[in-house]
Amino acid sequence: MAENNPTRPPVLSEHPADRPAGAGTPPDGGRGAPPLTVPDILAAKGHRRLVMVTATDEPSARWADRGGVDLLLVGDSLAMAALGRPTTLSVTMDEMVHHCRAAAAGVRRALLVADMPFGSFQVSVPEAVRNACRLVAEGEARAVKLEGPRLAEIEAIAAAGIPVVGHLGLTPQSVHRLGGYRVQGRDEEAALLILKQAKAVERAGAFLLVLEALPSAVGKAVTESLRIPTIGIGAGPHCDGQVLVLADLVGLSEPPLPRFVRRYAQLGEALRDAVQRFAEDVRRGDYPREAESYASPPTLAEALSQSPGDA
Repeated sequence: MAENNPTRPPVLSEHPADRPAGAGTPPDGGRGAPPLTVPDILAAKGHRRLVMVTATDEPSARWADRGGVDLLLVGDSLAMAALGRPTTLSVTMDEMVHHCRAAAAGVRRALLVADMPFGSFQVSVPEAVRNACRLVAEGEARAVKLEGPRLAEIEAIAAAGIPVVGHLGLTPQSVHRLGGYRVQGRDEEAALLILKQAKAVERAGAFLLVLEALPSAVGKAVTESLRIPTIGIGAGPHCDGQVLVLADLVGLSEPPLPRFVRRYAQLGEALRDAVQRFAEDVRRGDYPREAESYASPPTLAEALSQSPGDA
């Protein structure tokens, strides 16, 4: 069983990934620090908790990166969070490449991970490798994530030199098979299967594993059984790190929300209020003011007033 003792003295270096547990977010959000790498993420296990959020474009990636996150995920959840669709299933490879490339423009420190969308890795192993290469080459991702115990695909993508993040528990691309967005691993048989799958995903070459919608005891058992870090989303407090969808975290998504979501801001309401104030200023003639307008040369107004108009 892998050692997972957060009180173990860290191996210190100049890299921000080796800062001791509890050291908090760097004062500048990590700006100016070297980009985090896969070895940095692996070395964090047992030293400090990892932080991941999703991003869908350059501004969301830029501000999240400045917030000091370790990993940014361009998730297929953007189908729901950014494109207004009912599930993640319809997002395409071209859309994922587009959004990933936009997010990459805003990242300086965090490790950028791209989701492999539904249909991009299920057809064949060669196609899975080809699509993973697209996300890295065209989307500028530095790792890819795929759902389920797809061991052959994970092994082949890793063999192609692309870091792989696994994803077990509730896998939204299998929503129809699962009968909805439901907590997984509730009984002993299902929990033991997830534990077995997690070990297999690690052996296949994944460097990180996302655990979604699992009882806390399952998240703890999986985390303690692996050498690679785990990232929880509704999998309890014992995972090596946590992830939330940015729209949920900052208040841009609509209720109902999953049980595990904690709001840290209400940006949706703030955005609405700002637009309402702008509209009010425009309608009463209070915007733009003189200071928000470009000055005219002294003689321009007179010349325009004496213009004969249309020739």
